[in-house]
Formats: sequence, structure tokens, C-alpha cells
Amino acid sequence: MNVKALEFPPQTFDVVLAIQNGISAFKVAPEIVIQESLRVTKYKGKVLLSSYSEKIWEARLEWFLQQAKAGLLGEIDLEKTGNGAIIGKDDFRATTFSREDFQQLVNKLGLEAIIEEVDNSSIFCVITVNHTH
Repeated sequence: MNVKALEFPPQTFDVVLAIQNGISAFKVAPEIVIQESLRVTKYKGKVLLSSYSEKIWEARLEWFLQQAKAGLLGEIDLEKTGNGAIIGKDDFRATTFSREDFQQLVNKLGLEAIIEEVDNSSIFCVITVNHTH
């Protein structure tokens, strides 16, 4: 499925999820991920996005290192890794969105959202669709 052009008609779903960095996992501009998610979400439905909190950086990095060690990912480039981004020597890139990043993104798109950190581990951004497409 192509996140830039989902194969669903407009207003198909009550809720669309892009959790734990789904907004950055597709190698597509986050604005496109949100706009296409909004397109397929019903009026008064919700688009729920999440990312990892910087407060769990060490645990998150360790998890990626273990995945690389098990052969599930390529080797992590520790010289380039940091500031919320985990970079692989094979150009793999896992980034995060902070509360401020989500706020800037929804502001740029002229949207309103509830943005909250939960359990010192995840940042959630919830957008309610307030118009028909």
C-alpha cells in the first residue's frame, strides 16, 4: 500500500493510526502522511500519531542495537546516531517527533491537535477531523 495514495475512498475509517514513529517510517513527508490519513478518516473521526519520548532514549537505542545484533537490522552507526535519530550504516533511519515537532507540524497544516506525553515513554498527537472532505 502506498501511504501517499491510500487505496481507500474518502471518509472510510473512524480512526487511523500511525503509531510508534509511523509518521516517519514511510520515508514520505509527514505532511503527506497526515493529509492522506485525514482524507480516509470520517467526519469527527480521529487520526492518532505517536512517537517515542526522548526520556527513553537509552532503552530505545539498546532495543535497536539488539535488533541489529540479531540480524533484523543492519549495523547501527553510533557516530551518526543521536538527537532522537538512530542511523544505520546502510542508511536506515529511525527518527522521532517531539511534542514541539508535532505542534509545528499541525500548525503548518492549519490543524488543531491534542498532544500529550504518556508514561514518560511516548508522545501522542490526536487530530479530530472537523470537516467533511
